[in-house]
Amino acid sequence: MGRWRYWVQHALTGAVLHSALPLTDVQFGRELNGPGSLSGTLAPRWLAARSEILIPSVALIYAEADGFIRWGGLVWSVEAEDREFRVEAAGWSSYLTKRHDHHGELRGRGPYVNQDPCKVIRDVWAYAQEQSDGNLGVVVDSTTSSAKVGTTAEPLHSYWYETPNLGDMVDDLTGEDGAPQYTNDTSYLANGTVKRRIALGYPRLGARRTDISFSTGVNIVSPPKPVYDGDSFASTVIATGSGEGTATRFCVDSVRDGGLRMESVLQLPTVNGTDVLGRRAAAERRRRMVMGDVDSITVRDHPNAPLGSWQIGDDVFVTVHNHWADWSGWCRVTAESYRPSEAPDQATLTLARADSFHYGAPEVA
Repeated sequence: MGRWRYWVQHALTGAVLHSALPLTDVQFGRELNGPGSLSGTLAPRWLAARSEILIPSVALIYAEADGFIRWGGLVWSVEAEDREFRVEAAGWSSYLTKRHDHHGELRGRGPYVNQDPCKVIRDVWAYAQEQSDGNLGVVVDSTTSSAKVGTTAEPLHSYWYETPNLGDMVDDLTGEDGAPQYTNDTSYLANGTVKRRIALGYPRLGARRTDISFSTGVNIVSPPKPVYDGDSFASTVIATGSGEGTATRFCVDSVRDGGLRMESVLQLPTVNGTDVLGRRAAAERRRRMVMGDVDSITVRDHPNAPLGSWQIGDDVFVTVHNHWADWSGWCRVTAESYRPSEAPDQATLTLARADSFHYGAPEVA
């Protein structure tokens, strides 16, 4: 990897405030359904001479390597810590936590009845950025979904007198199973300007990657310890669907595996068909019967998976051979963390079992 560079830009004018910020102890990364973060330290003498550069609400900060932007976001705080100043920043979606709907219904875009939440998310960003000094230049993917929010009986409202927080609105739209997913992304456009993007995915973000892989002895640099967790194990899944009381859709999928009967409840209140409910219960039971999980790995830059070759949400095949286990399986990248000051050619990835997620087109309930 080439030399890392951190630079600062004015949020409204786009002017470059500093092209090579001397940050040390840097850590940054993206995450699924969240803004991600960046932190680093500056010498007090340097900051005192240039205090106007890192003003929250003004400064945007980027981490770049080899001419590619690896991370971008807003500076939120610069605080004294021991003998240094600590810089804290967060990705583009963090901006919505400081914005509110004070017009009501996102200025006439709502209320919403049986609406695609992807459309509502785009409306939230459009409302935030159409107001004076509110345009961060963020673009939201044109992704569509078959998920729905709001009903005829209970439309999705945004009342001005409740001053709803726009960040909370997006969290509510993406926080449930079966909802669209997002992450923050930053890149250069062909003309050299910066693209600030909210990447939306449905039925999930990311893709199953057959072109990259992670293996101990190849590009995994620290031996992970697979976790075998009995709390998540179940040989019987009790699934409930739509309806109330005795009219609730219900099914049980169970096998005898030579061990004690272990049960788990799967609640799917939007599923109306018993056939779909049965398939989802069987899939959940099969998933819960697979023991073993690797929740974090540290990888180095390698042709098998160059740094930055994955996206948040991707599935990558992971192979672990060490003193504790021989384990392999598909894992989903849910977060990443870079520490260029300590290990410029490495990244730590947070993983989840890939079969914890529903793949393919959503089933018709």
